[in-house]
Amino acid sequence: MAPHLLLVLRILFFLTGVSDTQSVSTVSHVSVKQGGSITIPCLYNQRYRNNVKYGCRGYNWFGCSTVVRTDHPKTSGKTSVSDDINQRVFTVTMTSLSLSDSDYYWCIVERKSKADDGDRLQISVTPGTPELYVDQQQMTGVVGGSVTVLCYYSSQGSSGKWCKMGGPCVVVGLSGALDGTFVKLVQEHRETTNGYVLMVTMSGLMMKNTGWYWCEKGKLQMPVHITVNQSTTTQSTTISPSVTNRDNVVTNENTDEKPQSLLEVLFIPLSLLVVLIAVTLVTLKMLRKHKDKKAKDQPANTSVPADPEKDITYSTVSYIRGTAKQDLNPERHGDLYSTVIPMQHRTAQRAAEPDDVVYSTVAQHQRYSRSQRTRRDVGGNTG
Repeated sequence: MAPHLLLVLRILFFLTGVSDTQSVSTVSHVSVKQGGSITIPCLYNQRYRNNVKYGCRGYNWFGCSTVVRTDHPKTSGKTSVSDDINQRVFTVTMTSLSLSDSDYYWCIVERKSKADDGDRLQISVTPGTPELYVDQQQMTGVVGGSVTVLCYYSSQGSSGKWCKMGGPCVVVGLSGALDGTFVKLVQEHRETTNGYVLMVTMSGLMMKNTGWYWCEKGKLQMPVHITVNQSTTTQSTTISPSVTNRDNVVTNENTDEKPQSLLEVLFIPLSLLVVLIAVTLVTLKMLRKHKDKKAKDQPANTSVPADPEKDITYSTVSYIRGTAKQDLNPERHGDLYSTVIPMQHRTAQRAAEPDDVVYSTVAQHQRYSRSQRTRRDVGGNTG
């Protein structure tokens, strides 16, 4: 489109308002500290998904100067632009802001056959504490959980608000539903800084709650983007990152914690029990092995009793053979006679004798008949 024709169309648009100004919308006024950064969201209609978007600086739209465009390198100096066609939002981010950056800016969608469409906002850069600010513009939550945003402002003035970009708002003291989720607003006074804080808590988050919101106080707004993710077993149902407020006090806004699963609760006790059983089994095995080794290494008991002669019996054996005239009764042949000497009487006798010797006295006697014994005795007497 020729520059002169484009300028004419812009003038016509500004004078007649023929364009649908509701097709592009953004915040109206933001306050930023010198040296800080700001991200400005620009919501556009579904029919502009494939159109070129750009940021422009100047009070009047037809006389503004383009800062950055989506069809050019998306970064120009300290300003960048990105386009999320699914959320139908393109954002302009400005960093390292200086006092000279205070001005009016435009979010514009380029249209080929018609005048461009856009909306205007004001950026005020201040050397001190901004009139309305947040610790971070990006927050994250999980489905079914909650998220808390802290909005700081310097004066009480009018009631604070929490608004969905392109949607309704919730006012302090009138907590209610917003985009299908419950919203609670609490306003507190901070004596240390003589300022105020607006605590915004969104509970029962859903995937569709992902998008841009803003805190509003008087004529000022501060945009905040909330991303809602699917919950996992390791995530808490309440995701509210710890933030450092301007009182330099770290606060954790998590109020509801997801109950731990049964497996997580029993994991440590079960692990300790398994370790204890393993140590016990190893110890028993080592003790048994040591005992078997000790029994194997112990020498056989070959010692003899202290007094081996207690079990020894000494005897004198006599073998009696009968004569030829003796009765041949088989029961009378081969009779053995022994004289048993008790051990206590034999001990003294063997005191001087060598060990390991078996002693026996054998005497052979002839057995005579009664008549022969009589003749022998008579002959002996006569002799």
